Amino acid sequence: MNIPLSYLEKIRAIYPNISIDHLDFNQDGMVNDVVIVNHEIVCRFAKDDWGKQVLSHEAKVLEVVQKYVELRVPYFEHLEEGFVSYRFIKGEPLSRNTLLKLSEASQVRIISQLARFHHQLHSIPNEVLVNAGVSSSGAERSREDWLQLYEQVQETLFPHLWRHQQTWIHELFAPVITGELELTYTPVLIDGDKAVYHILFDPISESISGLIDFGTAGLGDPACDIAVQLGNYGESIVQRMESDYPILASVIDRARFWVGTLELQWALAGIKFNDISLSLAHIGSAREVQPVGTRIK
Repeated sequence: MNIPLSYLEKIRAIYPNISIDHLDFNQDGMVNDVVIVNHEIVCRFAKDDWGKQVLSHEAKVLEVVQKYVELRVPYFEHLEEGFVSYRFIKGEPLSRNTLLKLSEASQVRIISQLARFHHQLHSIPNEVLVNAGVSSSGAERSREDWLQLYEQVQETLFPHLWRHQQTWIHELFAPVITGELELTYTPVLIDGDKAVYHILFDPISESISGLIDFGTAGLGDPACDIAVQLGNYGESIVQRMESDYPILASVIDRARFWVGTLELQWALAGIKFNDISLSLAHIGSAREVQPVGTRIK
């Protein structure tokens, strides 16, 4: 574990009285390097100038989010350019298998927690977000973006795909090409990337203990967040969110389309950056998603 000396010096400067007994170092993220001190303090170091901008914007987002959502999220107790620290939130990733192995009562509780979080997040008043300086999410996409993605997929990925895979992709994008899928929306605060490893599960209480990583949060389409949950847990679970997330029916079709594009976007990134791990990022995602236009049961 080769933690840069500059990181250790920064930690000691910010926390001069702490006795460092244990360090965990994670360089897997695309934006930050993370050092966890004594399983108590999370220290994030931006990898480059873009990472510094992401951290600064995330701080603005979290300052608002903390006032509107029930679940615990990081509180940046120290923030400066390229560096933040906050108290460690205990929990393990809430995988689909973990959720499905729980009792019905625990499943209901957790699905309700997820639904309420998204409803609370997407209901934050726009003027609050504007006044806080919250800008667009990095996950925001327009119809033109989707059409460009379709072209890129055909050009770059089709030579490596079998015929039935190409057919699936043509069918996925058809509602966008024909205009059958309505892509207009009112921008709200979205997370943009609440994957299973950002949703922390407490096995003792069998509930969500907290949510981490708001680096892609910003103004965008609420369907993006529902798409991520479709990829996390599948549609039969997402449909159970409806009682606590009342706009589900209005976003589900865009979410169904969006989740289908996620592994294509990551596969393209893997080729662009010559990084096979990016192309493999969606192994283990749920595959249970209904076609666009299917009514919620």
